[in-house]
Amino acid sequence: MTRLDDIGQAKHAVRQHVWDLLEREGAAPPGVHGHIPDFAGKEDAAARLAELDVWKQARVIKCNPDRAQLPVRVRALQEGKLLYMAVPRLATPKPFYLLDPTVLTVSFETAATSTGALEIAPTVGPDEMRPVDLIVCGSVAVSRRGGVRVGKGAGYSDLEIALLAEAGLVTTHTAIATTIHQTQLLDEKLPRAGHDFSVDFAITPDEVVACAPERERPPSIRCCAVPPVVN
Repeated sequence: MTRLDDIGQAKHAVRQHVWDLLEREGAAPPGVHGHIPDFAGKEDAAARLAELDVWKQARVIKCNPDRAQLPVRVRALQEGKLLYMAVPRLATPKPFYLLDPTVLTVSFETAATSTGALEIAPTVGPDEMRPVDLIVCGSVAVSRRGGVRVGKGAGYSDLEIALLAEAGLVTTHTAIATTIHQTQLLDEKLPRAGHDFSVDFAITPDEVVACAPERERPPSIRCCAVPPVVN
């Protein structure tokens, strides 16, 4: 077994532990396994994120399309920020929705959903996008120790950031945040592979953790040329 296989198995164990715990505590809906958890208190976590200077200063935000981060996306539009939302599974040639609050013809609550964006938002590629001030991602687990993040296992978040980094739209100075339930914030060190990125801020309904990542994020898509299942 290779080291990459070992890391993949270790991540799988972390995911199963967190998913089981969230369901057992009623902190996420049944059926959370295999998904970014749609956690209880996501609105409160989004409100805490919005109190940070890094949020207040951001004019362009890129966010994942999961339900857990819907309050983040709605708040971004309400505050007049330009929002890029990843197309689920990067399933179109241009892999990001462009949500400009100044031209939307439906409610922000509708536009910021995957189904709403599909109907009304144009898709764009990195060559059509503005530099990103803040990335908000979904997570299954995050460690207080360096902000190491474990996703749901598909690898799309890593690919999204690598695409933007290769285009020069994301740099080592671009902040990355995630909103999660307190149960998803772990004290122990988490497994990570070479293509994984860490977060600068982990925000729960109860606290904000500035994580101080130990290394730079991947500089290009080449760093993510691995089977997605190991994320």
